[in-house]
Amino acid sequence: MARPTSRVLTLLELLQSGGIRTVAELADRLGVDGRTVRRYVDHLVDLDIPVEAVRGRYGGYRLAPGYRLPPLMLNDDEALAVLLGLVAGRRTGLLTATETAGETAGETAAAKIRRALPERLARRLDAVMESLAFTAPPGESATPETGVLLAIADAVRHHRPVSIRYTTRDGRRSERTLHPYGIVTHAGRWYVTGADPEIGQDRTFRLDRIADARTLPGSFEPPAGLDPAQRVLSGLAKAAYRHEVTLRIHGTVEQIRTRLPAGVASVEEPALAEGTDPHTERWLHVELRAERLDWLPPVLASLDRPFVIERPDELRDLVIALADRLATSARKA
Repeated sequence: MARPTSRVLTLLELLQSGGIRTVAELADRLGVDGRTVRRYVDHLVDLDIPVEAVRGRYGGYRLAPGYRLPPLMLNDDEALAVLLGLVAGRRTGLLTATETAGETAGETAAAKIRRALPERLARRLDAVMESLAFTAPPGESATPETGVLLAIADAVRHHRPVSIRYTTRDGRRSERTLHPYGIVTHAGRWYVTGADPEIGQDRTFRLDRIADARTLPGSFEPPAGLDPAQRVLSGLAKAAYRHEVTLRIHGTVEQIRTRLPAGVASVEEPALAEGTDPHTERWLHVELRAERLDWLPPVLASLDRPFVIERPDELRDLVIALADRLATSARKA
């Protein structure tokens, strides 16, 4: 069982993460009742840590704005984990777009951590960072603004609507209200998925295309059993592009997903008779949208599964042309 001192420190960590924490939330996280939470808060106040009580429907406790906690004490494993996380985030585009004097927030944070470390540990971590190499090139940079990310994340947590200013792929700008369900990262980009109350439909937006996000009064109730990641993948697979492709592929969902992931194509499984093994190979209906078709014939060939092209005819011609080139190359001595 955790000792009271341990729980008080855990409470401090929860408050340090920012925002308002309700008594019910803190009690659940600490495994105590509401009265004990209030007693732990009093302990923090006695230590001159300014914990504020916030009244109202969404009230609870928070740290006073502007309060700075003492420096973090990291052991070897923790320091290495933080620095490697910053490097990985920078390469995959999963850091915010904030820059200071030409450096990203990740770069300045890594430099501050490096300066604060004991020389012995700093030299060891320098050795790791200098010897580290990556086989994949850095990801495409499409990072959101820090203020936008934090505002939407807070709205997701507290189920509050937000007003966003958005620029579409073709440059059209609009301001709309969104009930955000969740933030999802996919292929080096950040997305927010939620409901647009004006049109009564679910929408997905890229965070790097949002110029401003403001929390609005009121609240909403997200759908039960919500899976934001799956909603984003489904939305990407059905996004409007130049070509609509319909296929029938003989195989299993797992086999198809090795080359056509959920963010690229939707796979429709026919109803199975009772007692049928779901992993049995069968004809599956596959749909996807693409701006170009030239990448698709090699993908279908690499699947090594029987397939039928229902549309478009242009794809059928491209597959035949690829087959002819392969056959010609194979016959060469």
